[in-house]
Amino acid sequence: MTTPDKIIELIEAFRRSKTMFAAVQLGVFEGARPADCKELPRLLEACAALGLLEKRGGEYVNTPQAEKYLRSASPDSLTGYIHYSNEALYPMWSHLEDAVREGKPRWNQTFGVQGGIWAGYFRTEETKRDFLNGMHGFGRISSPAVAATFDLARFHRMVDLGGASGHLVEAIRERYPHIDAHVFDLPEVAKLYPGAIAGDFFADPLPPADLYSLGRILHDWSDEKINRLLAKIVAALPPGGGLLVAEKLLTPQNVSAHMQSMNMLVNAEGRERSAAQYEALLGAAGFSQVESRFTGSYLDAVLAIK
Repeated sequence: MTTPDKIIELIEAFRRSKTMFAAVQLGVFEGARPADCKELPRLLEACAALGLLEKRGGEYVNTPQAEKYLRSASPDSLTGYIHYSNEALYPMWSHLEDAVREGKPRWNQTFGVQGGIWAGYFRTEETKRDFLNGMHGFGRISSPAVAATFDLARFHRMVDLGGASGHLVEAIRERYPHIDAHVFDLPEVAKLYPGAIAGDFFADPLPPADLYSLGRILHDWSDEKINRLLAKIVAALPPGGGLLVAEKLLTPQNVSAHMQSMNMLVNAEGRERSAAQYEALLGAAGFSQVESRFTGSYLDAVLAIK
């Protein structure tokens, strides 16, 4: 029998995420109980129904999952990405229809921000911090799986282009202590993370390496910019050098990857791709071998060899 269950679930889905967003914004998982919130008990009850809080006696306490991922002091915190989702993505998604019609991100329409995507991500120090912390939180979850997907023992020096906090570099160093791994990122990002090399991978020479990595970078940019960056990487690599890509791989049933691709439509210039699309893209750029693998984590991996 055909039922409306799936449709109703989708109608209500945003209510669940917005409830969690509001609780994080109000400091609920940090232990705050703001006295000026008249309906705080209703929010706490809703968070308990979502499995984020549990009631012990007359008090609500974090569940283990909330304690690990929804407290800002936790090393595994996802609160940066939640703030970014609540304050930037959620408003922009309200203009999804316009993004579909025009094929352009919605920063200007939503916030009056002119310029490239980084003008949006970094429009204030607070939004920059939330974005970088969000990428760090997701990176700590996905980077160990990406580092373990292929045998990278043949490589000796890795440069993670746009690697921000260095979560992938950390995972590579832990698994391959002999690899000399470094982050290369914009000066305003590199200054926040000691040891990072400052530079713009579009405008500046790339630091020498026999393995470059791009984690959640290719899905940001237009085809023209991606082709320019890939040509630059191929030119910098020695024969046998490699490029490790960490992105979600599209399949017809991979809902998470398709939703991320819609997210890139709303807030960036790019898209997610399938394994076949990455093989074509990287092959056209000059790589002779391209292999894609699902990691079982939140990002998948592609290894291309020159």
